[in-house]
Amino acid sequence: MADLPTHTIVFEILTRLPAKDVGRSKSVCKQWYALLSTQDFVRIHCSRSVVSSNQRVLLIDDLTCSVRPIISNNNDYGPSSIVTFPFHHQNNDVSILSHLNELLCVCLNHTYELLLWNPTTTAFKRLSTPDSHGFYINNLDAIGLYVDADDDYKVLHIKRRSGVLGVYVYSREVDSWRNIPFITRQEYLSPHFNWSAGTFCGGTLYFTVCECWIGGTNVVICFDVNSEQFKEISFPPVPSNGMVQGVLVNVKNVLHMFASTGMFEMTIDLWTLQGDYWIKVLSCPPIPPISLSLWCDITHYVTNGNWFVMTKLGKLFTIEMDMKPFECFYPVSWFRGFKGAVFVQTIVSPSI
Repeated sequence: MADLPTHTIVFEILTRLPAKDVGRSKSVCKQWYALLSTQDFVRIHCSRSVVSSNQRVLLIDDLTCSVRPIISNNNDYGPSSIVTFPFHHQNNDVSILSHLNELLCVCLNHTYELLLWNPTTTAFKRLSTPDSHGFYINNLDAIGLYVDADDDYKVLHIKRRSGVLGVYVYSREVDSWRNIPFITRQEYLSPHFNWSAGTFCGGTLYFTVCECWIGGTNVVICFDVNSEQFKEISFPPVPSNGMVQGVLVNVKNVLHMFASTGMFEMTIDLWTLQGDYWIKVLSCPPIPPISLSLWCDITHYVTNGNWFVMTKLGKLFTIEMDMKPFECFYPVSWFRGFKGAVFVQTIVSPSI
């Protein structure tokens, strides 16, 4: 080891260490601290961390916040570790709105403030400002976290206030908010439309916009993160004779949607986006009515070709993607919040 060049040790060996071990390695010497803090090291380490053994589940309840590894061979958790929030909160009133490379965008419900937080390194950054940027209102706002072509982590914040739409972008690099134009249909500003959190895939943030009644309008809003231009694409051609919900998921940088429709019976189809058009991948049989407490949330990770699915009570299930049709499946809702996330441990910092 002593004969190896420092560059080789740092970028070929240390980039493969778990995130917590990288933190310990920074204390070896000043040279290692400087090299392990560069954006090049963080980017390479992050790319090599996206493996199933680094997957973790974070769950927040009324008393504790815990992180557990996922044991993929039996669809269960490993031993939990209690996480202490590094910021002030009231009775764990923390909602998870979006996450990317272990950076979580969270909201403190008692103050409405937005924060970026890395649970592994415990580093966090407040995004609220005296001029009212960085404050989130549930059911009116939408959040998306992304990385642009310059490796700058950014937060897109869509605000609906009294029929007026405001769109703002926070840049980690310059540590400030700015307004960007977005002209859309006036009806989408109504609280009758539900905006999902943004799903980042292939340089674009995608939001589902669904009208909250039977036979309503459903569309997908796309935000190109480099040109900062918006466009609207159609929803998959699902029946409109019941409540419709679309859950967007990034799988190996390809956008998929679980589209559920129905009322007394639910049907769920899996679609993939090719260009601006949806292609059906598979369908599951109709699902009889079930208790809302059993509804499942789809995580954003696939291991060995299988989807992880989680109930709101925290139980993990797996869907084998080669099963056509599914033997059993539940209606789904998007999973990044409000009380849990599945992520890969990294050393990505919420601030520069």
